[in-house]
Amino acid sequence: MPLAIWGIGFGIFAQGTSELMLAGLLPDMADDLQVTIPQAGMLISAFALGMLVGAPVLAALTLRWPRRFALLLFLAVFVLSHVVSALTGSYELLLAMRFIGAFAYAGFWAVGGSTAMALAGPERRGQAMGIVAGGLTVATVLGLPAGTWIGQHLGWRGAFWTVAVLSIIAAVVIVFCVPALRPENPPNLRAELRGLRPPRLWLSYAMTATATTALLGTFSYLSAMLVETTGLGSSWVPAVLFGYGFGALVGIALGGKAADRYPSSVLGIGFSGLLVTSVLLAVFAQYPGAVIALVVALGFLGFSTNPALNSRFIPLAPDAPTLSVSGNVSAFNVGITLGPWLGGLALSAGHDYPVIPAIGAAVAVLALVLWAWDLVLDSRTRRAPSNQRREPCGTEAVRVETPCG
Repeated sequence: MPLAIWGIGFGIFAQGTSELMLAGLLPDMADDLQVTIPQAGMLISAFALGMLVGAPVLAALTLRWPRRFALLLFLAVFVLSHVVSALTGSYELLLAMRFIGAFAYAGFWAVGGSTAMALAGPERRGQAMGIVAGGLTVATVLGLPAGTWIGQHLGWRGAFWTVAVLSIIAAVVIVFCVPALRPENPPNLRAELRGLRPPRLWLSYAMTATATTALLGTFSYLSAMLVETTGLGSSWVPAVLFGYGFGALVGIALGGKAADRYPSSVLGIGFSGLLVTSVLLAVFAQYPGAVIALVVALGFLGFSTNPALNSRFIPLAPDAPTLSVSGNVSAFNVGITLGPWLGGLALSAGHDYPVIPAIGAAVAVLALVLWAWDLVLDSRTRRAPSNQRREPCGTEAVRVETPCG
């Protein structure tokens, strides 16, 4: 796999750490900024909103830009937003910087994903997206505990400086390792918008959003459930979360290898496993041994579908290689927003923590229904007369300058 793809994955890791680290910093930030913890929590929502909006907007605006230039520009904006965040004492300005940083990060995701698949070629797109998405997986494992530790020793501003430094390192990697990809036939915005018409593409986005909702709702409240319901000491929580992260890393690695050959099977097995694991977590939430094993399984099964979800839309929308990626980024962030929100509603209604994985199981059922619907549409497509297949514009039809590694 080209070194450039690993460089893009590192860029996702650097920026994804910022998305995940705030959960452990909210009390200190609220105290320093003289706002309530719920108001500080809006900083997380602002980031999710920036991701949701930024992916399609920036993907459309940068269709004709050289890929390396676009990636570096997004990183520059992201670094600047974190420098300002580390220096400001204004809650309102910090809120704006969270939105702007996420806006740029979403653009990096969209352009980086399409660039990685172009470099990998049609036979290894799943593996390429496994590496790119693996950057976020590593951020999931390290971002929250590392951000919390840095915040405890250097203050929450130190965590923002750390993310800025990591992003600068990512920019250096991009400069030296990502070739200058230029479309031989520059994409046309209207053509890409027309390329978003296939119903199975939007079905794929719906699967991404529902699977992410099912997983992130449980994960967001996992620490609290481990202490309040399972009865584990707080010192055990990082170790259990590390098990979740280890499972996620294994799942995304194996899922990436299988996604190129058996994409539909990967989704069916992953969604089914997510459903069963969520049900078992809800039932056995009070048994530490069972919960620890199930948390590892949750990470494995929840992330095993990501490479297939991240690569399947390219053959579904060959005339929209960039906007189709941005749509999937937005779909992921719909799930990231909905999962914790649904869990919060349940807790506010007076339910205990085990109801949250039960909600995740219900949403996983919806993901399976969407997957079955996709199978039906795929079967109908295969029975219909097939048109001549074309390579997606913007993936293989590119000119590569100054290749690296």
